[in-house]
Amino acid sequence: MKKLFLGILALGIFQSTYAQSLEKMQWFNEPEKWEIKDNALTMFVTPQCDYWRISHYGFTVDDAPFYYATYGGEFEVKVKITGDYKSRFDQMGLMLRIDHENYIKAGVEFVDGKFNLSTVVTHKTSDWSVITLDKTPDFVWIKAVRRLDAVEIFYSYDDKTYTMMRNAHLQDNTPVMVGLMAASPDGNGFDAKFEYFKVKHLPDQRRLKWLENNK
Repeated sequence: MKKLFLGILALGIFQSTYAQSLEKMQWFNEPEKWEIKDNALTMFVTPQCDYWRISHYGFTVDDAPFYYATYGGEFEVKVKITGDYKSRFDQMGLMLRIDHENYIKAGVEFVDGKFNLSTVVTHKTSDWSVITLDKTPDFVWIKAVRRLDAVEIFYSYDDKTYTMMRNAHLQDNTPVMVGLMAASPDGNGFDAKFEYFKVKHLPDQRRLKWLENNK
């Protein structure tokens, strides 16, 4: 009986912890319509919103929905994204953000009728890199791995085989807001769905090296 009770308790703790990955996160620029159900976040993306700083276009905006939790150290984060993209620049994916001048957003962006893997890296000013997809996927997995002062961004169609799409600098030894971002800079919003969001802690490489050298 005791073993049964402990098993039920452990299952309850596991389920609660799993749910915390979404239930206990918080909004920056909360959209009007959103829901968490079956460990998935759905939202109607706020119209005319984005994240961008200065370069090329000459303006700065910081007003798109971002649902996040704060993590320190090194980690791996991934999510499955599905969007009903409608207008030019409709986008969704992961965001890693230190502050309004330092962030990375990566995912799918709809540009001129084509689906693109898109990454924007911002350190005071923003840059933009895209990879045009040769097919129209129903969904895409996006993964980011933070190691020391770098973040590697990957995509996958099946959560098994991942291909790198960007390697970018992000200041280390600094807490990072990690979460789910969507924007509709040129449009009237769209339906976005985020599933299987997960953040996994990775041991600090410098600490592991020190431990190895000081056995």
